[in-house]
Amino acid sequence: MAPLSAPIALTSGEPAGIGPDLCILLARELRSHPLVVLADRQLLEARARQLRVALTFTDYVPGRPVETKAGRLTVLHVPLAVPAVAGRPDPRNAPYVLALLNRALAGCIRGEFAALVTGPVHKGVINEAGIRFQGHTEYLQEKSGTPHVVMMLAGGGLRVALATTHHPLRAVPDLITREGLTATLRVLHHDLSRRFGLMPPRICVAGLNPHAGEGGHLGREESEIIQPTLEALREEGLDLSGPWPADTLFTRDTLRRCDCVLAMYHDQGLPVLKFASFGAGVNITLGLPFVRTSVDHGTALSLAGTGQIETGSLRMAIDTAVAMASHC
Repeated sequence: MAPLSAPIALTSGEPAGIGPDLCILLARELRSHPLVVLADRQLLEARARQLRVALTFTDYVPGRPVETKAGRLTVLHVPLAVPAVAGRPDPRNAPYVLALLNRALAGCIRGEFAALVTGPVHKGVINEAGIRFQGHTEYLQEKSGTPHVVMMLAGGGLRVALATTHHPLRAVPDLITREGLTATLRVLHHDLSRRFGLMPPRICVAGLNPHAGEGGHLGREESEIIQPTLEALREEGLDLSGPWPADTLFTRDTLRRCDCVLAMYHDQGLPVLKFASFGAGVNITLGLPFVRTSVDHGTALSLAGTGQIETGSLRMAIDTAVAMASHC
């Protein structure tokens, strides 16, 4: 892996949640790679006082070296719209949350930052502000003009990617198409090879229906869409198995045969992964022109400002971003 020549960008997310707390608590530790936190500096200073954490804050200046010492935090200041109170989100700060993402994304595109790590945001609060927002994955895809992205979570010895992301369950079957699966599996194969060094990656693909359709008696998506897609891509050299019944896919014997599982929908694969890794998992967006990782949890509004949180998922997200960017 090659050493990185630029710092990692970390967006602090929802200002009333635990995102700012995570940035502050992590700053107490010695870091192996330079990190720039995008946030309102006064918010971080106030939250540090609330948490009784003594830090030295430095303003980020592009091109100037970023310190990695414990107890120091380099901040790219983005101003809040209104003051933030821990545990009490305000929709008026929704544009601020997106401004953090926009600035970090622009920096990643032009090479100012080596990768993007995102703190948790509150989708409901952003939508209450009248801004349509499905999630980080979809937002970064749209803003970067990327044709197809894949959401993958890693942790607990597992990697689980999704064929569909944040959609109502009743909409999922119509979203499972040969074209969509083909694009997803190509991105998955490409990025697992390029950014994780897996040559070639072994991918297990879940079916959509119980018992993977039971030969067509419980649904025909497997026989009419998933299986033909896998057969065509195997001809291209992709190492694919399935479609597997989801209830027997996540067993030790099966998982030993693969590097990543592709689940058909959000709650088919992610409950298993989060059971194995919650608090130390990483959310990864594949297919973007830059590396993006995130924590695997939400804003935890009730814990904001209390200090009663763990930084394990954020630490893993940063370490994963560094490793992925180093493979490029």
